[in-house]
Amino acid sequence: MISLTQFLIEEQRTHGAVNADLRLLIEVVARACKRISIAVGKGALGGVLGEAGTADSISVNVQGEAQKKLDVISNEILLEANAWGGHLAACASEEMQDPHPIPDAYPKGNYLLLFDPLDGSSNIDVNISVGTIFSVLRANDDRAEPNTQDFLQPGTSQVAAGYCVYGPSTMLVLTTGHGAHAFTLDRELGSFMLTARNLRIPQDTREFAINMSNRRFWEAPMRRYIDELLAGTEGPRGKDFNMRWVASMVADVHRILTRGGIFIYPIDSKTREQGGKLRLMYEANPMAFIVEQAGGAASTGRERILEVTPQKLHQRVPVFLGSKNEVEIATQYHHAADEAGFI
Repeated sequence: MISLTQFLIEEQRTHGAVNADLRLLIEVVARACKRISIAVGKGALGGVLGEAGTADSISVNVQGEAQKKLDVISNEILLEANAWGGHLAACASEEMQDPHPIPDAYPKGNYLLLFDPLDGSSNIDVNISVGTIFSVLRANDDRAEPNTQDFLQPGTSQVAAGYCVYGPSTMLVLTTGHGAHAFTLDRELGSFMLTARNLRIPQDTREFAINMSNRRFWEAPMRRYIDELLAGTEGPRGKDFNMRWVASMVADVHRILTRGGIFIYPIDSKTREQGGKLRLMYEANPMAFIVEQAGGAASTGRERILEVTPQKLHQRVPVFLGSKNEVEIATQYHHAADEAGFI
């Protein structure tokens, strides 16, 4: 059995991709995820279910979304864990308006960390899998105190990305640019152990994950694509497809990494003004990096996600990711519709 620490040291020796500071950063995030896993696992016994705030004043995040108690707890765990190690210049959270500086009492490192502390938290109260997503960028060496602009790097600039899914077992999926690898938390040892090296997503699939209740709001190419999947063997695709939808991005993407599929959260008339539903920096970029490293593809429906130039810290985008051939077909339909002038 290979521990996460041993794996990261071997990655440095083999690829030169994980120096001591980056290794420490990833290990600290992994330790924070273990604490979050414990909190999630206690559920009602730990008094962590339900919304944050009071009955008269429910807490909301920068997105205007009601916060769960575990959203707040997970955010604080990650901030506290990464404050003192000297590996970060600053961090940014989906739950906070602005980047979070490292306290002056501690040394500052050369990396920037972005995270969604608890993805899918609306599922907490019904005991469905949730997770943590993170992305690592290099800091600007010329700036003593990083600001928002320093975080606005395209996904191609990521040096590492990962997610932790809190399910029947707690699993960490990680990439440092040399494949995507899965680690399972051994609760007796208290360590993440390598359980799957070089995950590969099949290029073809018969599964898709999408919120069908939004169909009436979709663009024409999106309706065309899904209607063809639903037509099955009698339709133009000539095969039957199954739909799977957890409503937790971490859980849906983890299934795709395990056995293939396509995950879609398209732009629609409800989210057009926002640019989409999912956040580029906290969700789309790290997941796209992982999926591409596993042989899949990730698109906004019109361009590669990792090549999108961020304009703001909480920017939203449409997301199509998973089995390469399906992502390419969906993207082709959107390009064809754009050329024909259809929406």
